[in-house]
Amino acid sequence: MKTIVQSSLPRTIEWVGGLDGVVRLIDQTLLPGELKMLDCDRVEQVWEAIRVLRVRGAPAIGIAAAFGLVLGVREARTSEEFQRNLKETSCYLAGSRPTAVNLFWALQRMERVAADNVHLDLDALMGRLLSEAEAIRTEDAASGRAIGEAGASLIEPGAGILTHCNAGALATAEFGTALAPMYVAQQRGVRFHVFADETRPLLQGARLTSWELMQAGIDVTLICDVAAAKVMREGRVQMVIVGADRIAANGDTANKIGTYGVALLARAHDIPFYVAAPVSTFDPALASGDAIPIEQRGAEEVVSGFGRRTAPAGVNVYAPAFDVTPASLITALMTDRGLIRPVNTETIAEVLGT
Repeated sequence: MKTIVQSSLPRTIEWVGGLDGVVRLIDQTLLPGELKMLDCDRVEQVWEAIRVLRVRGAPAIGIAAAFGLVLGVREARTSEEFQRNLKETSCYLAGSRPTAVNLFWALQRMERVAADNVHLDLDALMGRLLSEAEAIRTEDAASGRAIGEAGASLIEPGAGILTHCNAGALATAEFGTALAPMYVAQQRGVRFHVFADETRPLLQGARLTSWELMQAGIDVTLICDVAAAKVMREGRVQMVIVGADRIAANGDTANKIGTYGVALLARAHDIPFYVAAPVSTFDPALASGDAIPIEQRGAEEVVSGFGRRTAPAGVNVYAPAFDVTPASLITALMTDRGLIRPVNTETIAEVLGT
């Protein structure tokens, strides 16, 4: 499938050079005002990029972690030093953000590769790890295409689509999750309209999704989060598509804070609510969403976001970064292995082979 959104944009994240190369990523904290690439040659820079959302979105975080692990071990000069650096770096990166399961999935995959190739000399072993990290990125690009193919047929001509946060090319290797069906539908000549929630408090919908869709030539209207109910009641929205940071075995889904409210609104207005995600975002070890850890963000993001104070000093702040949407509110899951519906433990296990 032809890349649409990436035709005029650099890759969200990639490795540049050989084993002595760098992790290059778009600094998303500067968008939409400035498109700037950040080169990371130390694992501490990757940790910081994940933590402060220079790179964000579950798939992109997983890719960053895989590349970051390579940075953390490549200076080792003995097998013992390599094994020590591997464990320390993996633990360090795992502490950057707690909710997106792709982060832990990627680190565990890299650790398994290291264990399976322990017989190799150090140079060959490090090269093998870099190849695996590259493979994770390549596979994510392919899974985005597959998600797009799975969901595009559900987009009817003239449809209004509401999305929350950013789950496009900026959140993945290339194509996105929630936005991928839109890119495929656009390629097929289907005309539709997107309503992008601003997504407070960090405005990923305003800063990133609306910008990304405009770059791709897709008709988009930005709305305040609190306007979602109104546009639904006015009949402007025929479907909702969002991404996911972790999906439990029963289909309960963690996504950016505010998603649960959108799902409730969609149910109240009899609008289909879809979640788009690769199988790497599923966590079959968790029976339900009750066990998903929810990241708490700093108060400054709410009271003085983007450098301007908007609340009184000393006010108490509760700032969860995510909420959990029950499977009962999800019409279907759009995955790189096709659609999953109805959304329950049995249908998910059948697709995942668990």
